[in-house]
Amino acid sequence: MDLIFLGTSSGVPTRNRNVSGTALIESSGGGWYLVDCGEATQHQVMRTPLSLQALRGCFITHVHGDHCFGLPGLLASAGMSGRVEPLDIVMPVALHPWLRLSLTVSKSWLPFELHLHASETFDGWQNATVQVDSVALSHRVPSQGFVFTESDPHPRLDTQRLEAEGIPRGPMWGELAHGREVEHAGRLFRAEQFLRPARPAQRIIICGDNDTPELLAQVADGADVLVHEATFTQALIDHNQEAYGHSSAAAVARFAELAGIPNLVLTHFSARYQDNPERSPSIEDIYKEAAAHFTGKLLLARDLQRYHLDRDGRLDVVMGRLA
Repeated sequence: MDLIFLGTSSGVPTRNRNVSGTALIESSGGGWYLVDCGEATQHQVMRTPLSLQALRGCFITHVHGDHCFGLPGLLASAGMSGRVEPLDIVMPVALHPWLRLSLTVSKSWLPFELHLHASETFDGWQNATVQVDSVALSHRVPSQGFVFTESDPHPRLDTQRLEAEGIPRGPMWGELAHGREVEHAGRLFRAEQFLRPARPAQRIIICGDNDTPELLAQVADGADVLVHEATFTQALIDHNQEAYGHSSAAAVARFAELAGIPNLVLTHFSARYQDNPERSPSIEDIYKEAAAHFTGKLLLARDLQRYHLDRDGRLDVVMGRLA
C-alpha cells in the first residue's frame, strides 16, 4: 500500500503545508481511501495521480474544521467530474446534518449516493480489498484512529493442494484463480480452498488528534506503519497550556518503540515549526526529538509526498513532492 499526504499542518495551513488529509492507496494501485479532508484537500488531490472516481471511502477522525472543512467541496467536485458510484463516509454523527445542509444550501446535487456512517457506533467496514476498523483516541473532542488491513494481498494458487486433490492443470486452475468454483470427478471445489496470500497482509494505522498514544496498544500488534500527529515538541507542551489534547514527538516515538512498530510517520505539525532548519523553532526539532526515542524507520510527512510500503514491510519515499 502507498500513502500520499495531502496536508500535514495542524489548525491552519502554512505556505508549504495544507491542513489534514491523508490518502491510502491500495496495493493494486486502483482505489484509494481518504482519512480527513481539511480545507483545500481537493486542490491537493489535483496535484497527485489520485482520481475522485477511484475514491473508495472517506474517514473523518473528528469534528474540528482542519479535518473536515474540505469535504463538501470535494464531494461537489466528484459529482461534477462524473462520479456515479456510491461513496461511504465514516464521520462523527454531528457532522452528518452539517454535510447535508452544506450541499443543500449550495445547490450541490450529487449524481451518486452518500452512505453516511457514525464513527461513534462504527463497528468496521470492509470491501474486497481492505478491512477498516477504528480505535478511540483522546483529544478535546472525541477522536478516532482508523486501522487499514489488507483483506486479500494478491492471492496465489496453492499448487501443492491442487495436485494432491487430483485437479489437472489447465482451465480449472484458471477458474479457481479467478475466484470461481469448479467441478471435477463428481466433486465441487471452491476457490477459497486453494487461494493463499502471496505475502502477509499489510496493516497501516492512521490517527486523528490524540494526546495519549498508549490508547493504540490494542491495535498496534502486527502494524507495519503508524501515522500519528506530533503537533509539538515536549518542551513546548510543558510550557504551553494551550497545547493540551495533542502528542509530542517524544511521546509518540516512545510508544512506537515499545510497541515494536517498524515504520513511524509523524504529521500534523504546528504552523510555528519552520521548514528552514536554520530558523527556530524548526521542523527538524520534531525529528530530532522523535529520533532520540525511536530506532525504526522514522519519517516526517511532507505535503504531496508519496511513500510505498514494500513486500518486506519497509516504508520508503517513492518520489519527491508530486508538484
